[in-house]
Amino acid sequence: MESFGTATAAQKGKIHRGRRIFTLAQANRSLPLVSRIVSDIVARHKKICRIEERCQTNDHMHSMEDLERIRDQYADELDGLQDLIEELDQIGCQLKDWQRGIVDFLAFINGRPVELCWRFGESCVSHWHEVDAGFRGRQALEDHADKASQPAR
Repeated sequence: MESFGTATAAQKGKIHRGRRIFTLAQANRSLPLVSRIVSDIVARHKKICRIEERCQTNDHMHSMEDLERIRDQYADELDGLQDLIEELDQIGCQLKDWQRGIVDFLAFINGRPVELCWRFGESCVSHWHEVDAGFRGRQALEDHADKASQPAR
């Protein structure tokens, strides 16, 4: 039987380095805000890609004024994207994929660090993976969902 949230102080200190440690319930409670931020990140990322594509494919078709305007727009979009990423950092989760909107929440299962893994569009946090496994290592939480608890201190 595995349980959420149990970790020694030494384990927590080694892995989180300032990151918030979540229970499953805490991660799910943060989703309304996280989802709005990630929605904006995904949209802004698409816009940045379109600007880059426009510059690469039509570079010779723009006047200097057009290029300056496009560069300013690009810089503004990047600044806005950075602000959104900082908002996620303040919540305590980490953006792992700008295009697909994948976010990880640090947690512990049976005293070992894991990432609760959420993808934009999912209604709740329902997967996890080892810290070094990434999205491809996702596993369903169905066996663990009722064992969420406050992290040990």
